[in-house]
Amino acid sequence: RPLSTLRGEGSFVWYSALMGDRTIFHKILAKELPAIVLYDDADVQVIKDIHPQAPLHLLFIPKRFAQSLAHLTPETQDLPGMLIQKARAFAVEKGIADYKLMFHVGKYSVVPYLHLHLLSEQTID
Repeated sequence: RPLSTLRGEGSFVWYSALMGDRTIFHKILAKELPAIVLYDDADVQVIKDIHPQAPLHLLFIPKRFAQSLAHLTPETQDLPGMLIQKARAFAVEKGIADYKLMFHVGKYSVVPYLHLHLLSEQTID
């Protein structure tokens, strides 16, 4: 079943059956799968979403794993703030004035790996 059909309730179960313990983001970060990378540093990688919901739809993926906001530990509790700061800095650098940031949890999350969505009507070069 294609990943593009794995939306809504139960998507985590389907995704886990397809991918096992390593998510698509684990494999992208390990360079085992291709992605359009727009930014990469020691903490985060920024890629274009393969199923964009806006003219600009980026994913900020931390290099340290947490399954979701609901699964943060003392060791990973800094990740959401770091991702928001990285997204803000990226937006400022690229001149993106208007944007939306989103985390997905539970049935709203297809990939069980904490990541931040940046969506905007603006596009970048």
